[in-house]
Amino acid sequence: MSGYRPRGGRQPDTAAVANLLAHAGAEAATEPLVLLAAGGIAAGYRLDEFTPDGSRRVILGFRASWRRPHRWLTTSAERLALRTHRAVTARGAARRLSGELAGGRPALVLADRCRLGHWHLADAADGDVTHCLVVTTAGGDRVCLDDRNLTPLTVERPVLDAARRGPGRTTTVLAAAVSADRLAGAVRAGLAECVAGLAADESWARWADLLLDERAGKGWPTVFADRRGLVGALLEVWTAVGPAGVGGGHLRDRFADGLAEAAPLLALPALEEQVPRWRDVAARWAALAEAALPTDVPEFDWMRGLALRVRDGVRAGDAGRADAAEAAIQLRRLRDHHDAESPFTDRQARALLLDLGQRLRDLAAVERSAVAELAAVVAD
Repeated sequence: MSGYRPRGGRQPDTAAVANLLAHAGAEAATEPLVLLAAGGIAAGYRLDEFTPDGSRRVILGFRASWRRPHRWLTTSAERLALRTHRAVTARGAARRLSGELAGGRPALVLADRCRLGHWHLADAADGDVTHCLVVTTAGGDRVCLDDRNLTPLTVERPVLDAARRGPGRTTTVLAAAVSADRLAGAVRAGLAECVAGLAADESWARWADLLLDERAGKGWPTVFADRRGLVGALLEVWTAVGPAGVGGGHLRDRFADGLAEAAPLLALPALEEQVPRWRDVAARWAALAEAALPTDVPEFDWMRGLALRVRDGVRAGDAGRADAAEAAIQLRRLRDHHDAESPFTDRQARALLLDLGQRLRDLAAVERSAVAELAAVVAD
C-alpha cells in the first residue's frame, strides 16, 4: 500500500500536483501555490456552433495553458522538480504505471475525463477534455483514483489505459519533495508568466462584445436568435465559472489565496495588498455565474441542483457513482428539452444577454486593472 491519503481539492490539475507533492512530504506546496507556480490564471473563450449533437458549446479557460494540458503539466513538473517519464506509446505508458503501482508509488497521469466515465460526461468534440489525476493503488482489475474525491474512487484498468491514449497523455509524473527555495523560485516564475499573459489578453472584453453585438456573425444575439441552444450555453457558463463543474471554476479566489501565501514565501508583502483586489474580481465572477442561470427560473434551479449532485457524487467516490450517473442523465434530458423549447421569450433572452454583456465588460475592466497593479508588484 502506498499510504496515499485523499485531500480533495478544487481544480483537477493543481489539486493533483499539490496532492502528489503532499504525499511526498511537501505539504507547503499547497494547491493555491501550485496554481501560481504553474503559471497562474488565464482568460480564454470559445463558442463552438457546429457539434455532433447540434448544441452550441461554450468553452472557458481559467487556468494557464488551458488549451495545452500537457504543456501545463510539463512546465509544472519542471518548475517543481517533479520526476516525469514520457513513454513513446500508450502501451509503454501503461507498463510504466504498472511498475510504479506495484512498487507502492502513486503516480499522476493525464487522461480523457469523458472516457474515464466517473463525471458522466457526453463525448466532447472540442478536445478540451483532458485533465490530471493521481492513480494511487491497483487491485485486481481496477485502479484507485484521486480526482478530488474524498473516499475511494475506482475504475477498471483497461478504461484508464484507453483514457490515456492520445498526444501528450503518455507522461507519468512521480512524487518528489520540493524545497522551500525551489517552491519560491517556481512561484516567482509562474507569477511573471501569469501577469505577462493576462496583460496581453483581451478574451473577456471580446466575449463581452459578442454578448452584446447584434450584428456580428459570432455575436450571441445572432447565434441564439431563435433561442435554440441558449439554455445549454448558459448552463455551461454557470458550471465553468462556478465550483459545480469539472474544471474548478474561475479560480480567481484560489489565485487570491495563492497571493496571500506567496507574500511571506517570497518576502514580498506588497503581494498581500493585492489580495482584496482579486477577492473583488472573484466576487464579480461569482455574480456573473449567478446571473447566467437565474434561480427565479424554476427549470434553472432544478438544473443547478442536478449539476451539484453530479459533483458531490464524484467527491463521494464509488459510493456516489450511481447518484451522480442518475443526476447526469436527468440534467442532460433537461438541457436537451430546454435547448429545443426555450423557457425564454425573445425579450427575456435579449435582456439576459444585455445584462451578462454589461457585467462582463465591467468585470474585464476591473480584472485588467488588477493585473496591471499586480504586474507592477511582481516587476519590483
